[in-house]
Amino acid sequence: MRVLLIGAGGYIGRFVADRLLADPAVQLTALGRGDDADVRFDLATGSPGALTRFLDAVHPGVVVNCAGATRGGARELTRHNTVAVATVCEALRRSGCGARLVQIGCGAEYGPSQPGSSTAEDAVPRPGGPYGVSKLAATELVLGSGLDAVVLRVFSPAGPGTPAGSPLGRLAEAMRRAMQSGDGELKLGGLGVQRDFVDVRDVARAVHAASLSAAQGVINIGSGRAVRLRDAAGVLARVAGYGGALHELDAPPGALRGAIGHPRSDPEHAAHAAPMAYPYPDGCGGWQQADVRTARDRLGWRPRINLEESLADIWMEAACRI
Repeated sequence: MRVLLIGAGGYIGRFVADRLLADPAVQLTALGRGDDADVRFDLATGSPGALTRFLDAVHPGVVVNCAGATRGGARELTRHNTVAVATVCEALRRSGCGARLVQIGCGAEYGPSQPGSSTAEDAVPRPGGPYGVSKLAATELVLGSGLDAVVLRVFSPAGPGTPAGSPLGRLAEAMRRAMQSGDGELKLGGLGVQRDFVDVRDVARAVHAASLSAAQGVINIGSGRAVRLRDAAGVLARVAGYGGALHELDAPPGALRGAIGHPRSDPEHAAHAAPMAYPYPDGCGGWQQADVRTARDRLGWRPRINLEESLADIWMEAACRI
């Protein structure tokens, strides 16, 4: 089976490439903007005609699209997340290759959820920000294309390679700096947010399974369990061996929570602790948890890697900078 992977140089794409290359039945061709791609092509500016000619030459059986942007203004997000997918869909319609499309979506397409609930694929999407809007528009393009296609809505990917700008990446970096400087306390905000973290290697397994399946439509990819960022911080502290205290900027006035080590009540020490904020600008509010039964039933997929292992790998990368 020949697979064309778009966005192989990105966070998820790198692990998808590794997973596909481990399958001896797969012949992989990587298309992207970076020098490491087999073929240089920018979906945000390239024409459907040019991509069609490439598809007809390579004749893949599956196209996996991991390309996209997570940051930027509405115009940039639309160009990289929506217009780019329109280019892929139009090229596939024009091409004679008949390839199946596996599109990487995101949990931000759903927007805020009721605390305690699990979001299933039939939930009405109400994205709360431009990123979720741009990804939802891409999903609608795929679903309305008439192609043999599936959209994997990935919730909060974590694990090795986690971007430094993500909440878990920032948390690890703040802890690294605290340990390096000998700080016994961290001041952090936004730790009450709860998200469904799924290891990026499990995401790659889901992409592989979707490539081989006949499943169509939307399929959630997550752990099926919401975790408070405060609890993730506690696990990260344990694997890092950090014994300091955590001061929550958004905790009730006067409260110092000891999710990491023991709380300190010394106001002078707290005044000198470096303030660190953890914005979660995905437009999903304080809670998100995936219903992953469809992935189990239609892909035979379940998450295998727990959050502690993901956090340990995030910390290993951060610790290398100490």
